[in-house]
Amino acid sequence: MTQKPSSGKTTQAAREDRLKAALKANMAKRKAQARARSAGASDETKDNKSTSKGS
Repeated sequence: MTQKPSSGKTTQAAREDRLKAALKANMAKRKAQARARSAGASDETKDNKSTSKGS
């Protein structure tokens, strides 16, 4: 009545594929966040310089 577990290699390979996909998505998200932070910081610096010139 019980089923034999599927081969460990295929299960392991599927797990590795899922982990690789999750890691790739996580890295892409982190890179996008870093880009947004650096773009925001450079915009902020430009804003501060332009407001100090006007004063």
